[in-house]
Amino acid sequence: MKKQFNRMRQLANQTVGRAEKTEVLNEDLLQVEKRLELVKQVSHSTHKKLAACLQGQQGVDVDKKSKKLPLTTLAQCMVEGAAMLGDESLLGKMLKLCGETQDRLAHELLSFESTIERDVIEPLYDLAEVEIPNIQKQRKHLAKLVLDMDSARTRYYQSTKSSGLSSNLPSTGAKADHLREEMEEAANRMEICRDQLSADMYSFMAKEIDYASYFQTLIEVQAEYHRKSLELLQSVLPQIKAHQETWVEKPCYGKPLEEHLALSGRDIAFPIEACVTMLLECGMQEEGLFRIAPSASKLKKLKASLDCGVLDVQEYSADPHAIAGALKSYLRELPEPLMTFDLYNDWIQASNIQDQDKRPQALLNACEKLPPANNNNFKYLIKFLSKLTEYQDVNKMTPGNIAIVLGPNLLWTNITEMMTTVSLQIVGIIEPIIQHADWFFPGEIEFNVTGNYGSPVHTNHNANYSSMPSPDMDQIDRKQNDQSRRPLSVATDNMMLEFYKKDGYDPHTSLICIYSTVWASHPNLEDCRRCLKSFFGFGTEREPGPEP
Repeated sequence: MKKQFNRMRQLANQTVGRAEKTEVLNEDLLQVEKRLELVKQVSHSTHKKLAACLQGQQGVDVDKKSKKLPLTTLAQCMVEGAAMLGDESLLGKMLKLCGETQDRLAHELLSFESTIERDVIEPLYDLAEVEIPNIQKQRKHLAKLVLDMDSARTRYYQSTKSSGLSSNLPSTGAKADHLREEMEEAANRMEICRDQLSADMYSFMAKEIDYASYFQTLIEVQAEYHRKSLELLQSVLPQIKAHQETWVEKPCYGKPLEEHLALSGRDIAFPIEACVTMLLECGMQEEGLFRIAPSASKLKKLKASLDCGVLDVQEYSADPHAIAGALKSYLRELPEPLMTFDLYNDWIQASNIQDQDKRPQALLNACEKLPPANNNNFKYLIKFLSKLTEYQDVNKMTPGNIAIVLGPNLLWTNITEMMTTVSLQIVGIIEPIIQHADWFFPGEIEFNVTGNYGSPVHTNHNANYSSMPSPDMDQIDRKQNDQSRRPLSVATDNMMLEFYKKDGYDPHTSLICIYSTVWASHPNLEDCRRCLKSFFGFGTEREPGPEP
């Protein structure tokens, strides 16, 4: 208690300036003392944040930590899902393979976090919470010893000064001797503590390279973990791709032609062959094929069936217009037209040649420039369309009509230009190729390449509509006849209208193009008017409305 009182009195005197404060550390050690606190703060915050990055719980055994990892629970969920779906499904195979991969990644993560915890987190904790606090504790102890030494010295000097003024009594000399011994003892204890503290501080400075190595270890362990994880993932990717490539059910709508052919191992795109083969059996005599719009729901269902490779031939043979619509949709949804972007100018230039003898050769030259995959499918399609025109007296689909309704789906540069492409230029390209298909593509062709399609009985689905009205029919009979039949417009297909309405394109701004196109196929005035009515949405299948 007396020693504590002397310390407080000495500290108060030093604070108010009545006593000098002894500094026992040199300038270098004072700088180290300041650095200690900074290093402690940085190490503490880094340890805290790094520990928060760990997904496993600290301080538990490996088995418990593994069960708590999110990757482990994800792997377990995937494996259970794979067991429910079975190996027969692609999803089941993928889930099983990915679940096993996630489990292996979880083991890698567990090993990584254990190493980080042992080699980085724990040393940082020791540095921030043990080593530096011990040095700081010694520094506080040294400060107390310095106060004891200063207090003993002050009291000794005061005793000496008092003994010089008073008479030489034995008791006064004994007290001075006692205070001198106390001062020397305090100085001795201070020097021992100072030397120990100096040694620890210098050791701290020398070990800074060791402390810095903790962070090097962090990066090295992270690099090793990510390298092993990458190797694991790369070893699994070929298996995943193999499952994808060997799976029969592959989407085809909206996919590049060459990609679909490569994945399916085909020469002719599946939707093209399937639709053509079915139309050959049940749609060749269908009036307005490719022109009359199918039921939207039926078309959507057929496209979805083709996309997943499941096709009921008997079901769709009852609706050739849905089959034709599915074929048109596939051609239209190709990222690149079947006749290619690169050859667009070649086709247009060929169609602009006025010499009827030179134009076919120019078109043939463009055909020969097509990539092999495009050439094979274009040839296949043209051969079919040529065969379709053999029934034009019944189905009303002449080469010109076919060129008008299918042209925008075979050749385009951009959406707005498709309106122009519907004009006579596209007729000048497609029509002669269909008319002279055997000259452009000599030889016979086998349409049912895979042999997977049956031969349903043909039904005339236009039986409910009367035939083309006779030119000799009077106006009243002709009007009645018009109301009982589907219009024979080359533009009734509402899917064509989608081209003109995309990106805010207004079809009414190209009336000249529309009128010229329709007039080219319907020189008869009544047929032309009926065609224009159906184009603008007022056909006999829709609600009545004003004529355009």
